[in-house]
Amino acid sequence: MTLNSELPIHFSRTHRLQWEEAQQKNVILYPEGMVELNESSSEILKLCDGTRSLAQIISALEQKFSTSGLSSDVTAFLEVALQNGWITQN
Repeated sequence: MTLNSELPIHFSRTHRLQWEEAQQKNVILYPEGMVELNESSSEILKLCDGTRSLAQIISALEQKFSTSGLSSDVTAFLEVALQNGWITQN
């Protein structure tokens, strides 16, 4: 399964992204466990709200952090997120 750059990206309904006070970081919670996220991963996943395509997520991140050239890193992370079931497209 690979990302379709045209379709909106949704955070999975079977997972939950939340701040975990004990770890002092955002985590993905799901029935089988928890995944701790670094700050970059958290910022990317927060934008996966079903209203943005891959290009729109990249654009929003580049604007927020006043940088450019994030496309390959963001795409690579979201490919992993898709394979792990953290995000979906339809």
